[in-house]
Amino acid sequence: MQDMTQRFDSLTMSRRRLITATVGTGVALSAMATFSRSATAADEHAGHGDHMMMHDDAAHHQPLIDAALACVNRGNVCIDHCYKLLGEGDTSLKICVRTVAAMLPMCAALASLAALDAPRLKDLARLCIDICSDCETECRKHQDHHASCRGCADSCADCIKECKALIAA
Repeated sequence: MQDMTQRFDSLTMSRRRLITATVGTGVALSAMATFSRSATAADEHAGHGDHMMMHDDAAHHQPLIDAALACVNRGNVCIDHCYKLLGEGDTSLKICVRTVAAMLPMCAALASLAALDAPRLKDLARLCIDICSDCETECRKHQDHHASCRGCADSCADCIKECKALIAA
């Protein structure tokens, strides 16, 4: 019976890693598509000189985009590490998994809206500060034992800083 339980846990964790990788890949592809559309739009306006520079609103959001995508990248590493430990029976990171799982789609959306210079970008940034703060707080609890948690917490802190800069502007 114990062998069956271990096999089930192993299959469950493999499925979770696959889902995490798929979600991470989907987020990355979505971000790449967004940036590709931005690049195509820039190509269409080539030759417009100063006119293009005046209307390239998303370019000034690049630090925010970079910070949000760093959160997604480091968050995927962190959540994968947490899943591995959960699969081994270590439940100390179960809250960390939940906060990182909440942060991932939030930061992916933030990067997309920033690339589009969307009208509700500041509204989303305000919410993102709260979500990233929750994630950072939880990951900081584990940063001395898990480098992936430290990386995730650091990227959340950077994203919070960029969101606050956006809101203040």
